[in-house]
Amino acid sequence: MAVLVHMLACAFGLGSWVAVNGLWVELPLIVNTLPEGWELPSYLTVIIQLANLGPLLVTLMHKLYPGRLKEHVVIYCILSIGVLSCLLLAFFWDRTTIVAGASRSTAFLIITFFLSLVDCTSSVTFLPFMMQLPAKYITTYFIGEGLSGFIPGIVALAQSVGIAKCVNSSQYLPPNFSTEVFFVLLAVMMCISLAAFVALNRLPRTFELSTENLVPDTVASVCSGLENPGAEIDGEGVKCQRDGAVQSKPLLARPQLSVSQLTLIYCMVLWVNCATNGLLPSVQTYSCKSYGNLAYHLSAALASVANPVACTIAMFFQNRSVVFLGLLTALGTGFGSYNMAMAAMSPCPLLQGSVAGEMIIVLSWLFFTGTLSYVKVMVGVILRDRSHSALVWCGAAAQMGSLVGSVTMFPLINVYQLFKSGDFCNTHCPL
Repeated sequence: MAVLVHMLACAFGLGSWVAVNGLWVELPLIVNTLPEGWELPSYLTVIIQLANLGPLLVTLMHKLYPGRLKEHVVIYCILSIGVLSCLLLAFFWDRTTIVAGASRSTAFLIITFFLSLVDCTSSVTFLPFMMQLPAKYITTYFIGEGLSGFIPGIVALAQSVGIAKCVNSSQYLPPNFSTEVFFVLLAVMMCISLAAFVALNRLPRTFELSTENLVPDTVASVCSGLENPGAEIDGEGVKCQRDGAVQSKPLLARPQLSVSQLTLIYCMVLWVNCATNGLLPSVQTYSCKSYGNLAYHLSAALASVANPVACTIAMFFQNRSVVFLGLLTALGTGFGSYNMAMAAMSPCPLLQGSVAGEMIIVLSWLFFTGTLSYVKVMVGVILRDRSHSALVWCGAAAQMGSLVGSVTMFPLINVYQLFKSGDFCNTHCPL
């Protein structure tokens, strides 16, 4: 029975962010077809921020009408919407309409909003549901949540998205399987998550309310929930019923942080989320596609894999030194600065047309994502150990950083057109 529950918890966690992660790793193929082209990632970053309306509404319902919102009903709804949206994408992702005299991929953008709504809302519904089970299953749930980023990246690597082989001018060799098949696979993964939730929800309620607060669970919850302030678990101790009396779980001694250290930590949260969720994802096409679709494909897929890998590393190798995290933030910012510089130089970045240039840009995106993901986890763990309110402010700073990054880049790309697109097969840059 325990093994079955572990499998169900892992499958349930798979549906948390698999749709949005799948969209990002499939972009190297999608941008070659949709009319927005290289500007498409900037639209996605804004849409994902707008989709945080979902967790906001759930949080408000909990605050204004305690006990009235049935989480299992919300989960049924959002997983069903996720399955339907993935299937609709498979059939309509490349349909366009004329808006203000220009062709726009309205179907893709609208469906993307609903997929983002599903994934953002999962952050404030899936974990509270899992808290009804013993803590050992919560760890398994987080493994599944990590797989929601890992599996789409691996599938995209197997797909060989838009390998940059120029045939007859700007023709590209087709991938191993189509975008439609990829979206159907996403729908299958969402169906697996929905089926797992149905099974978990029908389990006999013989478990005690989970009250353990293990370090790996803390790390994983922070790793998955920093982008949504309402996604955090109460870190001030969970009350449980024992021997007919209500007792509070004793807390570990809280770390003493100076005002300057706290200020630095919140600045890191603000900046790291601004960079990883807004600034850099908006220009990834400009940063990578000038080197060819292979470089873009590897950068998107490996960056998606780097995030869960960094979170896994943080579970076992923790360094809470504020100085160390500051240095790691500076290192990640260095990689991000290189990525941004290559985007600004598009369509003629450094070492274009060379294997060295492709390798450097892929590794730069990999280390940018990995280092800053580790920082996000560890600063969240530090603040979680301090107090619940500190973690709430951490979530607010993360969300603010993501919003500022997305809103800043959108007009620079789409209105002022500071970044230039090109054609890998036809662009001739000076040596």
